Amino acid sequence: MSKVIIRNGTVVTATDVFKADILVEGEKVTAISQHLSESAPKEIDASGCYVLPGGIDAHTHLDLPFMGTFSSDDFETGTLAALHGGTTTIIDFAFQTPGKSLKEGLEEWHQKAKGKAAADYAFHVAVVDFNEKTRSEIRDLIEKEGVTSFKTFMAYKGALMIDDRQMIGLMNEVKKWGGLVTVHAENGDLADSLIQINRDKGNKAPKYHALSRPEIVEAEATGRAIDIAYAGNHPVYIVHMTCEGALNRVKDAAKRNQRVLVETCIQYLLLDDSVYERPGFEGAKWVMSPPLRKPKDQEALWKSLEQGLVHVVATDHCPFCMNQKEMGKDDFSKIPNGAPGIENRMELLYSEGVEKGRISLTKFVEVNCTNPAKIFGLYPEKGTIAVGSDADLVILDPRVEHTLSQETQHMNCDYSSYEGWKVKGKVKTVLLRGTVAIENGKAHVGKGFGKYLRRKKWQEK
Repeated sequence: MSKVIIRNGTVVTATDVFKADILVEGEKVTAISQHLSESAPKEIDASGCYVLPGGIDAHTHLDLPFMGTFSSDDFETGTLAALHGGTTTIIDFAFQTPGKSLKEGLEEWHQKAKGKAAADYAFHVAVVDFNEKTRSEIRDLIEKEGVTSFKTFMAYKGALMIDDRQMIGLMNEVKKWGGLVTVHAENGDLADSLIQINRDKGNKAPKYHALSRPEIVEAEATGRAIDIAYAGNHPVYIVHMTCEGALNRVKDAAKRNQRVLVETCIQYLLLDDSVYERPGFEGAKWVMSPPLRKPKDQEALWKSLEQGLVHVVATDHCPFCMNQKEMGKDDFSKIPNGAPGIENRMELLYSEGVEKGRISLTKFVEVNCTNPAKIFGLYPEKGTIAVGSDADLVILDPRVEHTLSQETQHMNCDYSSYEGWKVKGKVKTVLLRGTVAIENGKAHVGKGFGKYLRRKKWQEK
């Protein structure tokens, strides 16, 4: 059995910060002590560094067919990039094809990931055609396949969107067997109407993507999803929340003692809609749904993280290279939606959150690691540092300053969303299940090292 000791680091969990040595045997943490007297073949000096649980990105799209092309990171390149940035587990989305079964969609994504993923992975299943046949699959997916979360889209009519009646039926069935429904909350009809109005006026530049999906598009759908969940006494998880208007719907729900789980993404905390005004076609780099918002929305998201109203920071990593984005060069509505970020989340949130005093170290671990593990049935094996937990460990050096760039990133994309961004704090070493996966920028694991994770049922906390 392999043995690794990490010495002299400052261990950070969602509740504690303390100096300790960590003993790893095989794939597990087996001891945490102020000073371990034994030795190991591999010893890592973490002096001056933080030792964190491996990050969990609960929202990624690798090898995703979308708008006539595929996201440019597959499960090999995407998970390797994730590891370089301190993310050891991803939860990707297996999409049902309309007219086909949920199981067929899941199997398709297993084929995409098997033998390719370098990091550990799990799947949500995206339900785009809920009917009696798909209803009958829910129990087996939860109990036999370990898929305990299901995504619905309130937008992308004709491709992904389901109606309110279908969402009600899905919530009822998923709750019965111990699962959780997650929601992409945008009013699809309103967005489609605004897209058509802009196209009819000849407004074809990238900035009109954002102008066709204003705050009310997201706020209305968020409120409606929350109300539907409330009517059936269901838990609900809202993905990639971006704006103050949607957060206000969550605050309203709290007044009636409804618990709503909220995810935002790193780009919504750091970037605003001024990028869409950049010259030429450059704004297309940040065409995503929902779009980037105003500085006031960034401030609302940071405060909501601090207050515990936002529970998870993910990425919605869905990169497309510029030649793919250029499918919409003459029409913003044809630009593939998505941007790269899987590699940058942990370092950016540390630098912009912890270093700048917006959030604490423990909150950083809570939203990056522990909350996604608890919400999606991976805890305590993942998401914390404890005896018996998987030895997914990240050593981050808070003293190192560096600059993000496409030239140095590992994501398979020909631009960076954060080109030239100065960051304080760098991931130095990453262990995945006890194996040193990343060390000083070099990968020691490759495709196929990642394991599929069967997840536990949803439990109200």
